[in-house]
Amino acid sequence: MQRETLLALANKYGTPLYVYDADRMAENYHNFVNAFAVKKLKVYYACKANTNLSILKLFRALGAGLDCVSIGEVQLGLMAGFPASDIMFTPNNIAEQEYDEAIALGVKLNIDNLNALEYVGQKHPGTPVCIRINPHMMAGGNRKISVGHIDSKFGISIHQVPHIKRVVTNLNIPVEGIHVHTGSDILDSSVFIRASELIFSVVEEFPDVDYIDFGSGFKIAYKEGDLFTDIPAFGREFSKVFNDFCERMGKDYTLKFEPGKVLVSDAGHFLTKVNLVKQTTACIFAGVNSGFNHLIRPMFYDAHHAIDNISNPKGDRKIYNVVGYICESDTFGSDRLLNEVRKDDILAFRNAGAYCYAMASNYNSRMRPAEVMVLKGQDHLIRTEETLDDLTRNLVEPQVKSWV
Repeated sequence: MQRETLLALANKYGTPLYVYDADRMAENYHNFVNAFAVKKLKVYYACKANTNLSILKLFRALGAGLDCVSIGEVQLGLMAGFPASDIMFTPNNIAEQEYDEAIALGVKLNIDNLNALEYVGQKHPGTPVCIRINPHMMAGGNRKISVGHIDSKFGISIHQVPHIKRVVTNLNIPVEGIHVHTGSDILDSSVFIRASELIFSVVEEFPDVDYIDFGSGFKIAYKEGDLFTDIPAFGREFSKVFNDFCERMGKDYTLKFEPGKVLVSDAGHFLTKVNLVKQTTACIFAGVNSGFNHLIRPMFYDAHHAIDNISNPKGDRKIYNVVGYICESDTFGSDRLLNEVRKDDILAFRNAGAYCYAMASNYNSRMRPAEVMVLKGQDHLIRTEETLDDLTRNLVEPQVKSWV
């Protein structure tokens, strides 16, 4: 998005502010879909990346399905107009009542533990399920986002397939899909190829399977010269692998993916205003009007977000530590070479479309910021900035005779 556009939005709506480019999201979606040459393909947007209702409506209009990990996300998806049949519910470690609610809503179930499989088979006989397999593969850019290794809480071990078969046979559970997801920020697409070899062997054990879901986890570029997954090249290679399996089995399975970050991350900017510039004996701090209550990824994952001083693009370059206003260490970026930063300058954080607002909080009793979507050149406010009323609306004051 152009610097002038971002500055105009900061002036119009104030800061901190999340800004999303809807046209870039649409472009990312089409590029992903067009990368694959298979007979049947369905792409589910992994909405945990960004659950704003307007973004969900955009992906529904584009033809995507929706991957949800909570009943709250399922309900948002239904509010956005997704048919229940286009929503995949992929939770873990939930109460049985959530499965009851999901089944009542009519969404697809992706089950990742044997206890839940037995519960659904007995309480809701005849309900079709997808089964999430843990392939025991370490993959991803960070152990916190690697979810397919042997110590992961996600999925049913691939070594427990005989147990799965006994459960589904004895309880007459229709298995309509097999699912695998190994992690996020996966650069080497051969990870998906190796996972497919394992998963295809599982699919062969369940003759009624209609679709095979390979999750997502594709790596994007976070900084200049950064490595990223070449989606078109991956699509060509993986399509051949998948088509060969379909031909060998004599059946046209549906290929499914659940991308999130790769669809929305680079379509987002986070705009902050500089509160002060502080010179110390060690470095220069640029302190902004935000913190890890709004953007926690750098502190939680050591994630890199490129930062630009869009107010002073021709200023002399200096080295800064960009920090927030939370009463803890909340460093967005250390030793960043930026155009000279001055009080009230606007700093723009790139790749702020995924796992940014979605992970925001009210820590330090700070309000979460507004969100704006730019669609076909027109800006739309899609979430207002929180107020003190939002912060206190659920508080209940007990009726006590004395506090001391």
